[in-house]
Amino acid sequence: MTTQEGGATRREFIKKSTLAAASVGILACRKTPVYGQETAPSTGRVIGANDRIRVGYIGTGNQGQFHVSTQKEAAAANNIEQVAVCDLSKQRREDAAKLIGPNCATFKDYEELLARKDIDAVTIATQDHWHAKTTLAALDAGKHVYVEKPMTRYLPEAYEVCDKVKAAGKIVQVGSQGCSAQAWHTAADLIAKDNIGTVVWAQGYYCRNSKPGEWNDPVPGWCVAADLDWEKWQAPVHDKIPFDGERYIRWRKYYPYCAGLLGDLVPHRLLPLMLATGTTDFPTRVVSLGTKNVHADKVNPWPERDVPETVEILAEFPSGMTLVIVTSTVNARSPGFAIYGHKATLEIGSLGERIQLIPEKPFSDEIDLQTFDGLTPTENIPEHEKNWFDCIRSGKQPNASVDLALRAQAVVSLAEMSNRMNMMCLYDEKSRMIKTADGKGIPPITYGTLEPS
Repeated sequence: MTTQEGGATRREFIKKSTLAAASVGILACRKTPVYGQETAPSTGRVIGANDRIRVGYIGTGNQGQFHVSTQKEAAAANNIEQVAVCDLSKQRREDAAKLIGPNCATFKDYEELLARKDIDAVTIATQDHWHAKTTLAALDAGKHVYVEKPMTRYLPEAYEVCDKVKAAGKIVQVGSQGCSAQAWHTAADLIAKDNIGTVVWAQGYYCRNSKPGEWNDPVPGWCVAADLDWEKWQAPVHDKIPFDGERYIRWRKYYPYCAGLLGDLVPHRLLPLMLATGTTDFPTRVVSLGTKNVHADKVNPWPERDVPETVEILAEFPSGMTLVIVTSTVNARSPGFAIYGHKATLEIGSLGERIQLIPEKPFSDEIDLQTFDGLTPTENIPEHEKNWFDCIRSGKQPNASVDLALRAQAVVSLAEMSNRMNMMCLYDEKSRMIKTADGKGIPPITYGTLEPS
């Protein structure tokens, strides 16, 4: 058995060093992007370590107001000032402004908010079909960006955003907040130090069960055509319709505005698992199945959703590692998270609060059973926001960077194509070409490619 100085075994040394790394900065911003080169200078104020960051908000619906609330609670700790909100809904922008206070400016159009020179950063929580346009505009205006997951609705938009970030030199954090949880960074450190051998496959789940149907939030009385600039709200999509409060409030049910579970719950598992396994490559093969056999919308009855109620993804990467993600809105039972290596397996607690390293029997003479308890739980939005603010000041890359989000978007977009087009998607990173199993080239889907979209 190999020993270290002082007589400690190699396994004891690794365990101690891993725990130390977790406690003194394993969640710190990363220095160098994976995709592209070092970022170039851009317009906008240079923010020092002690400078106050002035923040605006684009999209102040349910998730947007949540960000307003969490950032307000930690405003002093993060040294930020909330100065402006924007939403196409009069009700929603006024609600958000009241939450911030009397000095908050309100805007209907995001272009007006971005024109303010005194705003350093924006939090974007619009519907998915507006993520790319608002992020690109914010970068052009010299702002740092926190954009909710998924980074974009479609893959071509994700490449455009990633390229723009490199040119603008701004910090973009994508709202997969699990990426700021300690467990995934501890797992990444263990894997990087060869504690489990070659990674073979990994699994993640996000399952819920809603009797009235997921995303069927009540349509409030203020939700009428007069409250909203509906034409602008649906401007990016192909299939435009007259104002519909059902679609405005319950937009996650419909393909023109999102990819359903693929865009909502899957990124919460996909990005952290890719981060933990050290996956810096694009997928080479993706297969996805989506089913809708419960028809929960009909219980009330409400209009039936376009998107599936249960989705399964199987993705392969150049290393040979495969990744399985299952998500459902009609059964909440979840097998849990695990990363399987040739020599050992990492079993991760349902909240990311615990990791157990379990050696494979043939390697038990060189790898010990280890448990890492008391880790910061997943889904901590304030911690993820803090990571963004810290990286704005340091210039380092955040935990859910555009590089990670671009690769995750490739998985999500190929999975949507696989399910909706009934095909296995093969992907060539260099040519950005998608092929079927028989070698036929298929362009990536975007607005207007499929119906509905």
